[in-house]
Order: sequence, then C-alpha cells, then structure tokens
Amino acid sequence: QLQLVESGGGLVQPGGSLRLSCVASGDTLGSYIIGWFRQAPGKEREGVSCISLGGNALTYAEPVRGRFTISRDNAKNTAYLQMNSLKAEDTAVYYCAAGRRHGLVLDDYEYWGQGTQVTVSS
Repeated sequence: QLQLVESGGGLVQPGGSLRLSCVASGDTLGSYIIGWFRQAPGKEREGVSCISLGGNALTYAEPVRGRFTISRDNAKNTAYLQMNSLKAEDTAVYYCAAGRRHGLVLDDYEYWGQGTQVTVSS
C-alpha cells in the first residue's frame, strides 16, 4: 500500500519561499496522479495543484497560480511543491495525495500523507 510523507513546512515571512517534498513508499509513485491540498484553521481542505503521471500536465488553483510550482521525480519516488511569494493566506497544513484521476477533487485521491504545517507570518 502506498504511503506518503510530506516535509519542508515551517515558518516563513510574507514574500518568502518554501519547498515541500512528498516521499512515497510501498508502491511506485509514478503510477499515480499526485495532488497537493491544504487546510487552513476553520476551513475545508482545498486543492492547490496536481500533476499527471509523466509530469506534463499541471493544474493549479487560482489563488496559487503563478506563485507555486508542482513537480515530480518518479525515479526518486518524490513529488514537490515549490511555493514562492508566500502570503499570510497561504498559512495551512499542506497534504500530498495520490490518486488515479487528474484534478483537484478530494474524493479522487486514495492515499494521503499526514500533512506539514506552513505558516506565513512576520
């Protein structure tokens, strides 16, 4: 069974950058669509970005488009989310997920990591 572990979160000032990683074990990451989601306090979990099996199709939610970049290295069984120009409203727990359908619908993803906290504050 696929297991996902996120890392790279932390505290950053507005305008700063972070790079999140999602390492897979138990199965081949390259067999899955990878999505990044986030959940802020008191809000529902929302889709941020997703990437196709080969990495050639990328989707971004409007709030992060132009600031975040999703990528994957199937040889390393790892996916990434590069986050630039961070804003206070990006503060949330970020989750990576693996599924079979491209998109930002939570129910399309079968496997989830435990999340990593990203806090944007001065």
